[in-house]
Amino acid sequence: MKIESLEGIVLSETNYSESSKILNVLTPQGLIGIMSKGCRNVKSKLRGVSAKLVYGTFHIYYRENGLSTLISVDVINSFSNIMTDLEKISYAAFLLDLVYQVAKDNNDSNIYFILRDTLEKINAGLDPMALTNILELKMLNYLGVSPALDSCSKCGNNKNIVTLSSHSGGYICGDCYSDEGLVSEKTIKMIRLYYYVDIKNISKLDVSSVVTKEINQFLDDYYDRYTGIYLKSKAFVKRVAQLPKD
Repeated sequence: MKIESLEGIVLSETNYSESSKILNVLTPQGLIGIMSKGCRNVKSKLRGVSAKLVYGTFHIYYRENGLSTLISVDVINSFSNIMTDLEKISYAAFLLDLVYQVAKDNNDSNIYFILRDTLEKINAGLDPMALTNILELKMLNYLGVSPALDSCSKCGNNKNIVTLSSHSGGYICGDCYSDEGLVSEKTIKMIRLYYYVDIKNISKLDVSSVVTKEINQFLDDYYDRYTGIYLKSKAFVKRVAQLPKD
């Protein structure tokens, strides 16, 4: 086995034997499995870097068709602000779970960079729900079920868009509108911006609670209808969001 160094983020961890773990690490080259031998021992140098959300350069004995073996990790960002905030942790956990489901069947390098940039922005203090919605929208493209956000999902008209419907698959124009329910004009504009924005270029997110709620509801229903992905971590996000704020 040859030694390789890969930038990556741990998406999941599974205990193996009495003292080891198997890590699923997302890299720009795709998802790889890494054995972290003995990392559960108290004195192991790998203990602190063999966990979900670790982001760094992974030095490994690389095996192309099987589990690679971890040598060491140079941490790039400890995400300290996420790790000390329950709400941010809940969003980060959901993001890792969602991206794992997407990356299992798609090794497009952009998936890695979207996740990395989203986590960095959450750690920097930007709105975690808005950022999560942005990532959710972008992942729909890799799942092959993107909503129609350039024109009416029914007729293809790009004028007079009046609402957004998960049942219809995206935008609806005035001519096709029936009883889908209305969303605000700002929501119609913002969700398209979410879909196309480059996350690393976001410096602030001033989104009203009404817009955030409407986009979040649309995405929840859209995922339920079209993706078949149901994650316990999303339910945890909702429970944390209902807790009283300090």
